[in-house]
Amino acid sequence: MVLAAGNPVRVEARLDDAISRWLWLVKWLLLIPHFIILAFLWIAFVVVTVIAFFAILFTARYPRGLFDFNLGVLRWSWRVHFYGYSALGTDRYPPFTLGEVADYPATLHIAYPQRLSRGLVLIKWWLLAIPHYVIITFFIGGTYSVMGRNGAVAYNTAGLIARLVLVVGIALLFTARYPRGIFDFVLGMDRWVLRVGAYTSLMTDSYPPFRLDQGGADPAQPPAEPGSTAQVAP
Repeated sequence: MVLAAGNPVRVEARLDDAISRWLWLVKWLLLIPHFIILAFLWIAFVVVTVIAFFAILFTARYPRGLFDFNLGVLRWSWRVHFYGYSALGTDRYPPFTLGEVADYPATLHIAYPQRLSRGLVLIKWWLLAIPHYVIITFFIGGTYSVMGRNGAVAYNTAGLIARLVLVVGIALLFTARYPRGIFDFVLGMDRWVLRVGAYTSLMTDSYPPFRLDQGGADPAQPPAEPGSTAQVAP
């Protein structure tokens, strides 16, 4: 497990000054094109992560092209979630791009690691991440099964993020105001989820902090430039 001075995953977001009272009611419809594209991109993300797993295992390096692709998928997803029902933080429609959009209200940076631990790649995405999985399940919800007379019945539960965003939607509908305290708290949970996602998809050896960093400015240090010293497990 690597404990770095600054987390290489940096999640920034800013709340729009004016959010529409009603647009959030139809954002699910407006986002359908993104959902379709992201479904294919996430299939590719999984395949790329598996390839990267073996590359790291044998070379201690995450191929830069594969890293940039997966970072692009995470960036695209974060913009969509920030616009949609993981924050409702902006009414600016997300762009269709894997690249960085610096002027979009939601941005994601992950410092490229020059080397990664061959040993950690075997356990960090499942064993070491278990405590975080338990926590973020409360944030994003999940599915569980209950055995009954007619077999197992699956139930989907909404997480704390979805519940608070629903409160935001109701507040917008009646007051046209986004409660700032809720925004900061929701963003803190989103930031936690993205850090865990970057770690478990093998993009960093820096263990995600057990910390709810609220507010739009991420306290993590800016990502290192290519060629700089990376954090490597002994």
